[in-house]
Amino acid sequence: MQLKKGSVMYLDFLVKTPDVAGKITRRKKRESTYIEYEYNRVYDPEKQYTIAKRATIGKQSKTDPVMMQPNQNFLKYFPDAELPEEKDRTLRSSCLRIGAYSVIRKIINDYGIPEILSTYFEEKDLSLFLDLAAYSIISENNAGQYYPDYAYNHPLFTPEMRIYSDSKVSDFLSSITENQSIGFLNDWNEKRNHREKIYFSYDSTNKNCQAGEIEMVEYGKAKVDTGLPIFNYALAYDTKNREPLFYETYPGSINDVSQLQFMIERAKGYGYKKVGFILDRGYFSKGNIAYMDQCGYSFVIMVKGMSAFVNQLILENKGNFESKRIHNISEYRVYGMTVKKKLYVTDEKDRYFHIFHSSWKESAEREAIESKIEQMTKYLKKSSNTVKEFGSGFERYFELYYNEEKKTFMFPIEKAGVIEREMDLCGYFVIVTSEKMTAKEAINLYKSRDASEKLFRGDKSYLGNKSLRVYTNESASAKIFIEFIALIIRNKIYTCLKDERNNLDKNPNYMTVPAAIKELEKIEMVRQLDNVYRLDHAVTAVQKTILRAFGMDAASIKDEAVEISEQIDRKVIKQK
Repeated sequence: MQLKKGSVMYLDFLVKTPDVAGKITRRKKRESTYIEYEYNRVYDPEKQYTIAKRATIGKQSKTDPVMMQPNQNFLKYFPDAELPEEKDRTLRSSCLRIGAYSVIRKIINDYGIPEILSTYFEEKDLSLFLDLAAYSIISENNAGQYYPDYAYNHPLFTPEMRIYSDSKVSDFLSSITENQSIGFLNDWNEKRNHREKIYFSYDSTNKNCQAGEIEMVEYGKAKVDTGLPIFNYALAYDTKNREPLFYETYPGSINDVSQLQFMIERAKGYGYKKVGFILDRGYFSKGNIAYMDQCGYSFVIMVKGMSAFVNQLILENKGNFESKRIHNISEYRVYGMTVKKKLYVTDEKDRYFHIFHSSWKESAEREAIESKIEQMTKYLKKSSNTVKEFGSGFERYFELYYNEEKKTFMFPIEKAGVIEREMDLCGYFVIVTSEKMTAKEAINLYKSRDASEKLFRGDKSYLGNKSLRVYTNESASAKIFIEFIALIIRNKIYTCLKDERNNLDKNPNYMTVPAAIKELEKIEMVRQLDNVYRLDHAVTAVQKTILRAFGMDAASIKDEAVEISEQIDRKVIKQK
């Protein structure tokens, strides 16, 4: 902590007392001896003698009378003196990037996250937890060995902004327990509004594990197969209030369809009753539909137009709505209509099938089919008169003819009916809902899950979480827990920027999360000769626009800078 004697601050290192003949004096006061420097002499005509002008430049060391503890005046009158502090200054950068940290800190406090976590963590552990979450957002990385590099040039939540080593980070991750993460999730969901009806966007992804014997890691069907064992990670997202609610992990061999019912039980356990689920086609099964009906939960499920159980419905209604303005949904550049029918033969309830058509989607899908057929045709022709077998993908679109004697492939003939049927279905998709609603209401609900999908993309692309690189179950669970907190924060950054962007006349490219963080990182504090950090320059117009999204302005940054400086001062300057 900085120590003040009047307005003089004493620094936390010793220097040799200046050897300036006739200019240095010592003045003892109580238990301290002060070093004074005569910086000028002024003649007083009334008293007719010269008066010495002196300034206190330090305090004599109690262990070595040749050394002294300097203050700001010493830096003023002896600017060229060698300071041993410069060796210690390498522990923290002379330039701190405070913009993104300040936004993250505000979001954390607005959500009350420190208060919830304080129930389960001691202060020093809680602060390191928050620093690791901020690190993963700002640096787009979650590797513990690089955390000290981040801490070197950023403000921190730790007391006196203490920088911990990568080994300390590793020990901390191993110390986090399941009870702490479960406790946070219970408290976090208890604070959510359970009286209004909300829709959960539930989605999952899988992650590779590159090291360690982790119990939940198994070989399964990876979305991007790198040959590594995986685990599955699922997230429940409140689309109405745009907040992540809870997460779960499960072994890589368990598929999404079978896991959904366990997630529904968790939602009930957290006290959510008026709930609907927005799901992608990966969760569709008769068992899951029946289970949601049994629990009294509604659902919204997306189905591609070429899926077997809806393509006939599309073809039956084709031409009835695609160009009629009454069916136009301009926000999404689609046309839509609604048909009521059973989802499957034994279904006990009527469902609502919302059929949509997009002309630009039709054009893109037709082009993709034409290109695929063209590439397949070229490959098949090159394979003529060779002994070769082709997979089901080729057999779907071509009749393949072979020379029975030589067992060689001869030539293909297109299955025109199959290709034309797929062409007819291009541009169509279907959303199935359990509750009666219009096509517009259905697509609005489904599109509200875009934020959760972006959350998953952000998790892998911008939080460095494509893989886990840990060796214990405890560290794996801890990283996932910290990642969830980071997702809550990053999601809030995304929604705030999106709302502010909608208020702007233009659509600037700096209002995305990565671009905004990059711009906020340019707000810097610089350490000056008196060892105090101060803002390096005024906040720019672009930065003000970004800050406005979070209810902040240039004054907020100035206040934040003062507080950061004071926190660092508590560490670098000792109490008298």
